[in-house]
Amino acid sequence: MEQWEKDAKEHRKAYKYLLERGNYNKMLAALPELSEAAFDKIDCLTCANCCKNHSPRFKQPDIKRIAKTLRIKEGELVARYLMIDKEGDYVSRTKPCPFLAEDNTCNIYDDRPSDCSRYPYTDEDVFLNRVELTLKNTTVCPIAFNVMEALLKV
Repeated sequence: MEQWEKDAKEHRKAYKYLLERGNYNKMLAALPELSEAAFDKIDCLTCANCCKNHSPRFKQPDIKRIAKTLRIKEGELVARYLMIDKEGDYVSRTKPCPFLAEDNTCNIYDDRPSDCSRYPYTDEDVFLNRVELTLKNTTVCPIAFNVMEALLKV
């Protein structure tokens, strides 16, 4: 396990406390700069943990757009690649994501689901408002981890 993953687990309580009791407006104002710094430092293509360990929600506009890109019917896309999870959302049937290439690039990058393009939400209020999601993301994504560590110092 990489050190940041271990540190994320060890710092979970501090993260949770900060997210639940920290100065929301101050943290929200800091997110864009902290997010940009983390993205500058870390190359997603060397990691791809998100694509290897998570599935985005595939919303209807995503399904329509991806099916068009793949030149298949929406029903075929759903049948071949997706399933409904316990929350009633379409998610990938497999891990890693079936659209993840061997070089960690995405075969549908320009048309990927909005959850993918927004992940790990480090420049959005979602990062502060969805505490459990953020805590999970800090153990999967080094960018989320770096932003959370930086927030501890804000």
